[in-house]
Amino acid sequence: MSNWNSAECRTNGITLHYTRTGANKPPVILLHGLMLNGLCWTELAQALAQDYDVIMPDARGHGQSSTPASGYRYEDHASDIGGLIKALKLPPPFLLGHSMGGMTAAVVASRDLLPLRGLILADPTFLSLAVQQEVYASDVADQHRNMLTKSLEEIMAEAQVRHPTRSTQMLELVARARLQTSLRAFDVLTPPNPDYKQLMRKITVPSLLIFGDKGVISGAVAEELQTLNSALQVQQIREAGHALHFDQPKRFATIVKGFLHSI
Repeated sequence: MSNWNSAECRTNGITLHYTRTGANKPPVILLHGLMLNGLCWTELAQALAQDYDVIMPDARGHGQSSTPASGYRYEDHASDIGGLIKALKLPPPFLLGHSMGGMTAAVVASRDLLPLRGLILADPTFLSLAVQQEVYASDVADQHRNMLTKSLEEIMAEAQVRHPTRSTQMLELVARARLQTSLRAFDVLTPPNPDYKQLMRKITVPSLLIFGDKGVISGAVAEELQTLNSALQVQQIREAGHALHFDQPKRFATIVKGFLHSI
């Protein structure tokens, strides 16, 4: 990590902070989920950095990126990433997104305005409208408001109880990211989300869906997505929930590297 670069770029009316492993290698952009930040991809970036230029942006309202008063729809997040790709003058990158980042990545790929080399969706927020409304009406934002009153050490201690197998490094990265997440970022939960079925029909780049056995995407939804996009590859990771890259980091990295190397 000592050789990684931390920088900012101006895009879509905001300042987007990112961390980059660098070197003249194929670029891979990693998009995090709600309440996380770019550095939460550290373990995967370490696994990929030998062969790829890994770029880990903080979404607006997260990490060290801007926190505008509005503009937290998935379309806004996608425009941020499109602007980042242009600002860095990247060759066609691979795009990998988890949860909120997965939906963002799908929107970017569906627009077909910028060439991508490949797309990986890690348990994206492909939810029915009814479930979207349930999430929006839940106390998730209030829980985060309460979390912001706690210290880093308190958040880490609580996380250690819930996730005893996760490394101390990962627990700290996630705790710090949580404290850097603005309540405004929760506006992304406002229904309706982009229609994921239409998005999948529009995506033409080589794509992979990775999901756990206890996450958002079910086996039935994965099968449905393949009927919408026959080129979509699917991989399920057992004993993994929504945060599958934290629950099974080695298995997740192996699947990601296998897909990237195949393109």
